[in-house]
Amino acid sequence: MAAVTGVIEKIYVDKTIPGLRLDSFLHLRHPELSRTYFKKLIDSAKVSVNGRTIKPSYQPIAGDLILIEIPEPTSTDVKPEAIPLNIIYEDEDIVVINKPSGVVVHPGAGNINHTIVNALLHHCEGKLSGISGVMRPGIVHRLDKETSGCLVAAKNDIAHQSLMRQFASRNVKKSYLAIVCGQLSQKTGEINLPIGRHPVHRKKMAVVKVSGRTARTGYTVITSTEFVTFVDLRLYTGRTHQIRVHFHHIGFPVLGDSVYGARQTEKVFKTTGYNADRQMLHAYILGFFHPRTTQWMEFKAELPDDFKTALHMLSLDHVDDRYVL
Repeated sequence: MAAVTGVIEKIYVDKTIPGLRLDSFLHLRHPELSRTYFKKLIDSAKVSVNGRTIKPSYQPIAGDLILIEIPEPTSTDVKPEAIPLNIIYEDEDIVVINKPSGVVVHPGAGNINHTIVNALLHHCEGKLSGISGVMRPGIVHRLDKETSGCLVAAKNDIAHQSLMRQFASRNVKKSYLAIVCGQLSQKTGEINLPIGRHPVHRKKMAVVKVSGRTARTGYTVITSTEFVTFVDLRLYTGRTHQIRVHFHHIGFPVLGDSVYGARQTEKVFKTTGYNADRQMLHAYILGFFHPRTTQWMEFKAELPDDFKTALHMLSLDHVDDRYVL
């Protein structure tokens, strides 16, 4: 299959979601790529439905076959920057990093500097895949700006295609560590609630039972106090803000989450004296099949100092060493 100009994915629509546009459908399918990016692909006749070119406003229905073709990358103003990277693993196909909190993964409109992409372009000397477009070379998946931890980037299009297929088919292991507000009484559990765009606040996500997409998060309590809980999380799907939305919905938002948990975070500060200045969420383990060798690989990202400090200040650090690396 051609790495840049051929059809790279076939999508069979298994469920009709009333009111959902094609560009939004594809963005939900691949949240690492923007809706605008897919709209441009559709407008450029790089996406077909049942063998026909279609408009971005088309609403997919059950039984549709969608084919996506990737265009040649074009020049961009995104420049390499000598930003230090905490590299966990690297070879000729992939690079896995421990992303710090406070750094955006890829450039966006009006912000093309000081991102992970800028750092990767410098470190890899420009040798990154082009499938995700000129603003996101190498980027297969994303972490929120304030979330730290494991992130994999692809150095070539073959690696990128393989990793994208694995993420899409849920063959990737994604484990997170988080501190949430409140004391979870159930030691293990699973949140299986659909997530979609918030019906009123369009920059937020929410549990949306009619039009939301399947979202499944498993959790195990590591330790807790009366005010906070340290949890080990397993993502079985990859919806935007999934952990943050799920735990907000059940009443235990991620500590320090200014979007979904500001009120509860303030309450924790008043009762414990600890003031979280970012969401306490860390991508702890990332596992996938290597795109070239097909060998299963798992990577762990060491907890950053601010997370360790939070655990200590909140009396949550008396735990197994495997969690406090």
